[in-house]
Amino acid sequence: MLLLEAAASASEQAEELTNVVSTVSKTFNMPRIAVSAIIALVIIIVAKIINAVIKNSLTGFSKRDPKFTPIMANLVIKICAVIIWIIAIVSVLGVFGIDLTPVLAGLGITGVVLGFALQETISSLFSGVMIAVNNPFRVGDWIEIGQDGVAGTVVDMDLMCITLSTGDNKKYTVNNKYVWSNTILNYSYIERRRLDMTVSVRYTDDVEKTKTVLRNLIGTYPEVMPDPAPLVEVGSYGDSAIVFYVRPWVAPSDYWNVYWRFNSDVLKTLRDNGIDMPFNQLVVQISKDS
Repeated sequence: MLLLEAAASASEQAEELTNVVSTVSKTFNMPRIAVSAIIALVIIIVAKIINAVIKNSLTGFSKRDPKFTPIMANLVIKICAVIIWIIAIVSVLGVFGIDLTPVLAGLGITGVVLGFALQETISSLFSGVMIAVNNPFRVGDWIEIGQDGVAGTVVDMDLMCITLSTGDNKKYTVNNKYVWSNTILNYSYIERRRLDMTVSVRYTDDVEKTKTVLRNLIGTYPEVMPDPAPLVEVGSYGDSAIVFYVRPWVAPSDYWNVYWRFNSDVLKTLRDNGIDMPFNQLVVQISKDS
């Protein structure tokens, strides 16, 4: 609707430009085609300058204001560019005396037809607008889309799709419609993240000693935040082991470093302190009939 209004307004301006062309050609005794070409060139140059000014201004503003994200800036830039170029093209055609009234009259019907034909594309476009407005993630964030869905780092995003890079360096291009219609779990948009790890020890091992050993091990990692304090508690009792929950808090960027290091260190640390992890055993009793 906005584009139709812009086109209609440009058509009115084109009629005025046609009168200007006639006046200039008569005043300076110049060929009408030459005057039209000069005015058309000026219109195109002005349109380019306006687009460049808008693009630079909005891009700079998006860098200064974190709430005005790059995808929002791109959305506004593209909308402005489309409107400006529609006005410019209609004005240029009007300068050369081309009447666009029948074309504008048919745009309404054409718009309805295209709307049905491009439902999926339009849905993705509007989903991209909703993502831009609500800003659930940014470029560089690690996100997961949908329950048990694709997860990775956002490396690019526009109004139609987002591009993710997974931990094993696979590239996924995901339609914005799918993104917006599913749960978006953002692991990077927060200041801290909790690791949920478990450690199993034998029933013969001392519970309090095991807690102390695990707390001391976590305390040696500088990435672990002191506040809130790491949690080390008995989580459950398994068939052959006491299961401890170890839950420290770290910055999102340190999550996997601490996770892998802890799993590498914990077995040796436990054994150095006389504690060991159990393994499944099968006890078979054979009874002899008397």
